Amino acid sequence: MTRPECLHVEVVDRVLHVRVDRPEKRNPLSRAVLGELRQVFEAYATDASLHAAVVTGSGDKSFAAGGDLKEFAAFRSEEEAATLYRHGNDALAAIRWFPVPVVAALNGTAVGGGAELAMACDFRVAAAHATIGFVQGRLNISTGFGGGADLVDLVGPRTALSLLVEARIIDAPEAKRIGLIDVVADSAESLAACLARFLGPMRAQAPQVLRAFKAVAASGRRGLPRVEREEVERTSFVRTWIHPDHWEAADRLLDQIGRGRA
Repeated sequence: MTRPECLHVEVVDRVLHVRVDRPEKRNPLSRAVLGELRQVFEAYATDASLHAAVVTGSGDKSFAAGGDLKEFAAFRSEEEAATLYRHGNDALAAIRWFPVPVVAALNGTAVGGGAELAMACDFRVAAAHATIGFVQGRLNISTGFGGGADLVDLVGPRTALSLLVEARIIDAPEAKRIGLIDVVADSAESLAACLARFLGPMRAQAPQVLRAFKAVAASGRRGLPRVEREEVERTSFVRTWIHPDHWEAADRLLDQIGRGRA
């Protein structure tokens, strides 16, 4: 994997941290940024040691300001528009189907394509001042990276339609009430502290178990028939059952039972 130019990437304590690093322009999602997001998440998908991944933006004003309008203004034809959609959706698909949980850490405003980037993640944790908005309608376009489908899956078709039609930017508490955001940091709490707290339960799980949980959840998100989802669950169960970590935990519990401590 070539070194990304638009992203800052590091692994800290078995968590992959990916930061869109264009703060001077409010972290817009150019073709280069989208391409690097896909490249990074595809490259790290084989890292069996990871517990989770985090996506965020540089600075404290913008998570991602949407598509790079100056660049995208050159794409005028139907073919160019379709190519742009595929490019964006392929990037977000690498995040959407990453084998362990992905958390969007909303450090500021997430609008347009930036909101779609947040929707591609499994969870969203927000700073107290963060906002989010599906403002594509202000430009007389619809969602363009697969984020509309993610939005419908998350909040249902009625609420999703309302958010798209109104094209409002909403604050973090309202977004949490709607179900767009999972956790909002307290006014006196940093986003880093809130994120660390949210990641705590994931860090407590074995990596292969997290992959199993994500596989089961992803099969539902993909809309697979029940029989196929059960097959994913069966495969995940077998792999985790025969893993030494399971037998170590089982032996520990059995020992506690034998000592009358359970």
